[in-house]
Amino acid sequence: MIAVVYSGSNNADWRLADKDRIVATFKTSAINPYFNDEKYILQLLNKNINLIHHAEEIKRIYFFGAGSSSPELKAVVYKALSAFFKFAKITVDHDITAAAIACCKNSPGIVSICGSGSNAAWYDGKKVTPNNYGLGYILADEGSGNWLGRQLLKAFMNETLPANIHKKFVQRYDFDRKTLLEKVYRQKQPAIFLSSFTEFFIDNKDDNYLQGIIRNGFGKLINMYLLPLHEQHPEALLYFAGSVAAGFQNHLHEAAADANLKITNVIKEPINNLLTYYSSKN
Repeated sequence: MIAVVYSGSNNADWRLADKDRIVATFKTSAINPYFNDEKYILQLLNKNINLIHHAEEIKRIYFFGAGSSSPELKAVVYKALSAFFKFAKITVDHDITAAAIACCKNSPGIVSICGSGSNAAWYDGKKVTPNNYGLGYILADEGSGNWLGRQLLKAFMNETLPANIHKKFVQRYDFDRKTLLEKVYRQKQPAIFLSSFTEFFIDNKDDNYLQGIIRNGFGKLINMYLLPLHEQHPEALLYFAGSVAAGFQNHLHEAAADANLKITNVIKEPINNLLTYYSSKN
C-alpha cells in the first residue's frame, strides 16, 4: 500500500492506495514544518482513524508540502512520518515539485502554483531547478489567496472599497479594524486567515472592482516569476496548479495573454494526478 500526500497551507490531501484500488481519501490539517514541529505532526497522525488502521500496511509514502523546502525542514516531516509509519520508505519534498509532477509527469515545463500561496519553477522532467521565488505571504505570494485577502482587508480598513462591496463585506463579516489587525498580527498562521477571503471573491466574481484585484495579482505573479522563466526556457509549456488559478481561469488566461504567454493546462488539485503517477510505479 502507498500513501500520497499533498499539503497546502490550509489542509493536507491524503490518498491511500493498494495497486489500482483507492483504499482511503481524506483530509487532515496542513503539515508545514515552518509552523509545525515533529511532536505536533505525530499528534495529528495519531488522531486520524484511517492512518491508525493502515499504518503498518503502508510501505511507501510520497509527501509533498508547503514549507518542505530545505533539508532541515524536510527532516522535521520525515522524522514524524517515519516514527508513525514504521515499515514505510518515505519521500518528503516541496509542493512545487508535486505540482510539476502532477502537471508535467516526466516532461519539462514551467510550473506555477497559485492557491493559498504562490510559487513558480522550471522543471526539467526529473527535478525542479531551485530559484529565489516562494518567499511566503509576507514577502511574496502575489496573486494567491492570501494576497487577495490582504488587498481586500487593506481596502476595507482604508475605506477605499466601493460602496456596494463594502456593504457586502460588512454584511458577511463581523469584523472591525481592531479585530482584523489582531487576527493578522497576533494569531498563529495569519496566511490561513487571509486566504479565507478567497470565498468572498468567488461569491462576487462578477464585480468589476474585485475582478481588477484578481487580474492585478495574476499580472504581478506572471511578470515577476513566469516571464523570467520563459526568457530562460522560451519553448517550454506553461502549467498552473492550485485553487485560485483554477477558480479564476478566465482572468489567469487573460493575464497570460497580456504577457504574450499561453497556458497549456490548469489543474485545481495535484493530488489525483500524483496518485496516478505513483500508483503506476508501485
